[in-house]
Amino acid sequence: MSGETHDIHIAEPSTSDGSELWRIARDSRTLDLNSSYAYLLWCRDFADTSAIAWRAGRPVGFVIGFVRPTEPETVVVWQIAVDGDQRGLGVAGRLLDHLLDRLAPRGVRHLETTISPGNDASIALFQALARRRGADLRRAGLFAPAHFPDDHEAEDLYRIGPLVPARERVPA
Repeated sequence: MSGETHDIHIAEPSTSDGSELWRIARDSRTLDLNSSYAYLLWCRDFADTSAIAWRAGRPVGFVIGFVRPTEPETVVVWQIAVDGDQRGLGVAGRLLDHLLDRLAPRGVRHLETTISPGNDASIALFQALARRRGADLRRAGLFAPAHFPDDHEAEDLYRIGPLVPARERVPA
């Protein structure tokens, strides 16, 4: 693991990126794959709460989220994925930091996401985010398998916050 992410460019996605988000999600083989149409709409309607990572001219990861309508200080991370050949290089953490730094001026101070209990990589990613941001992390059950009409695992709610703004964080 080189840990080098200086050659990563992160930006808001546009509709022209929707098919790449779909591809990255599909190739992850761990995410629930939404329709390609959903990713196009996401890039149109929620670009300001999402991000795409580029390396050497190609998309290598994304995070998509939304601000909770009833809690405007909370961003919900719907999905985050990184191409297999880019995992372990800090891309996912950079995507989350970029998104939170962009949303901080809007008053976003909490992040929520759901994770299946067996998804150790995602659990570790969000635990590391909480440590980097000097924030508490709370986990609670949210959706049991019985809530889903298919063979979906349970989803636990992870809530991180309050998030320390970038200018107040102590470098790791």
